Amino acid sequence: MNKKVVIGMSGGVDSSVAAYLLKQQGYDVIGVTMKLTPDDAFYTEMEGGCCSLSAVEDARRVAYRIGIPFYVVNFTEIFKEKVIDYFTDEYLKGKTPNPCIACNKYIKFDALLKKAESLGADYIATGHYCRIIQDNGRYVIKKSEDDKKDQTYVMYNMTQEQLKHTLMPCGDYKKEHIREIAKEIGLNVFDKKDSEEICFIPDNDHGGFIKRECPKAVKGGDFVNKEGKILGKHKGIVYYTIGQRKGLGIATGKRVFVTNIDAMKNQVVIGEEEEVFKDELISFNNNFIPFDKLTKPIEVDAKIRYNAKASKATIYPIDDYNIKVKFEKPQRAITKGQSVVFYEGDLLVGGGIIK
Repeated sequence: MNKKVVIGMSGGVDSSVAAYLLKQQGYDVIGVTMKLTPDDAFYTEMEGGCCSLSAVEDARRVAYRIGIPFYVVNFTEIFKEKVIDYFTDEYLKGKTPNPCIACNKYIKFDALLKKAESLGADYIATGHYCRIIQDNGRYVIKKSEDDKKDQTYVMYNMTQEQLKHTLMPCGDYKKEHIREIAKEIGLNVFDKKDSEEICFIPDNDHGGFIKRECPKAVKGGDFVNKEGKILGKHKGIVYYTIGQRKGLGIATGKRVFVTNIDAMKNQVVIGEEEEVFKDELISFNNNFIPFDKLTKPIEVDAKIRYNAKASKATIYPIDDYNIKVKFEKPQRAITKGQSVVFYEGDLLVGGGIIK
């Protein structure tokens, strides 16, 4: 009997070709699109992202084309709790969260895996550009063959049990090859643009989204310098992030940047660019993949955000919950709420949330 795999289909070219590749490899493939937002949400009607109605229809057409069953599963409640509420709460605390990491942790590789198990599936699969392999009896994640599309940064929370039951066939391909395969087999999504926004904020206005979600919580306040001197008025801390220069709406006669956000005082601290650089951070909610726990300092390459370049650093255990990351060179705009992720070459070591 063929192994059964449930693949999450977003309507994009990557998950579509991943489903085709798995079928070609002999798996019994079931396509699933996760319904993550209510029908009356303003962003559900907008084009772009896996929350749009058009994405569901694209996935349905692909499933029909390659000859696999297709279903829509309703994860709106858990997505609201674990992703949207988390996203808004963190911004209101003066942090800058990464909702894709929360979605992977709680939705794609937890809720979807449990749903797949209830259907008798052996695996779940996604269209992510990562490689899962076994090394000395342990599952590890390595960077994809396509450096430009590598998505290992958002995978650091995965457990051994999740890795054991997850397939990511796109990790062995370049993006150009994936599009070529889609075109060759007649998938109309072969040239579909990649989604680069947060899926539930396709207009890319995260501040406006939070104000709609929590209108009474978003209030204007003061821009201040590091001494606390008031320099002007801001429109709400959720509109700003560490390192930001554009869109501040304040004239100081020189270039200034957001250096800190104080949610308790509802203040946005601004200063000169050198104040944005730091050479260490503390992270919590850490997870490691090649081993269970960090017990001694190790040298790594560390990334402080998805699109950042990895930099040499040493990570030190502090206690069961926190580690210190010390960089060889100062990093620009280390931001509370973002994830710091660790590598050794192409091996994903782990990561945590910047505290």
